[in-house]
Amino acid sequence: MTRNGLWVAFLLVSGAAVAAADDLDTTYQNLQEAVSKKDIAQVKKLAPETWSLAAKEMSAGTAEGADADAAKERIKYATDVQVYSEYALYASAVQGDSATMVELLALLEQQNPKSKYLDDAYGAYLAALTKSAGAAKALEVAEKALVNKPENLDLLSVLADNAAAKGQADRELALATRMVAAASKNVKPETATAAEWDRKRNVALGRGYWMSGMVTFQRGRYADADRNLRAAVPLIQGNPGLQGPGLYALGIANYQLGKMTMKKDRMLDGAKFCEQSAGISWANASQALHDSIAIKKEAATMR
Repeated sequence: MTRNGLWVAFLLVSGAAVAAADDLDTTYQNLQEAVSKKDIAQVKKLAPETWSLAAKEMSAGTAEGADADAAKERIKYATDVQVYSEYALYASAVQGDSATMVELLALLEQQNPKSKYLDDAYGAYLAALTKSAGAAKALEVAEKALVNKPENLDLLSVLADNAAAKGQADRELALATRMVAAASKNVKPETATAAEWDRKRNVALGRGYWMSGMVTFQRGRYADADRNLRAAVPLIQGNPGLQGPGLYALGIANYQLGKMTMKKDRMLDGAKFCEQSAGISWANASQALHDSIAIKKEAATMR
């Protein structure tokens, strides 16, 4: 190609790049206006367009021959624009009704399944999805999402509850253990307040410890059950559905450990926990009281 031909080609490529940048700037501005006006239809249309144009801008910035400093600035700008397009979908979703939430968060998942804006959205998203499409669809979405968000407490909780309901003890224990590990890291999602995160974290820890304790108790792993249920007890206050059976299992686990080690104090701990369980309104409260009395009598015969 002649020098003139190369120059013409350069102008054409340069002109295309400038036009693409202009398109991105215009679409980005229009998206911001749509968000401020709460124009859901326009957000739904413009957010994916903005994301796509920003991706093209980043590709152009890394092309051979591009000015390094200018490319760096342009790539940073395009990255920020993509993040905003994610925010636009998230912010519009959480302000809309259930159908809007499902539609916009599904779009966000398509754009970037690892978006930070999904971190605190899955609880409401799965609830809305259950309402509109059924529990099976919500579980399907949760399974897929967990690949990209392996420490998300809402996803782990929903899937652990489902495993428990289906009697899948191995899976329940695995998911509950992951829930405790994730909540213990105490990494607050950007979109949650400190108070909101503390509440969610404590609920996840309590339920995770409780599930782990109940599964290990049912399997006769009393030391593991004791450790997990003791951790759960202060976190499940006010939840009789967990407190009643949790304290009862903790009592029987300590009774069994006391018998195995011939430790009277451990058996009396078991009686105490059973008695506490009996004071809670749940299905087996009377059995817990009966067992508390029986354990005390047995312990009284020990030296």
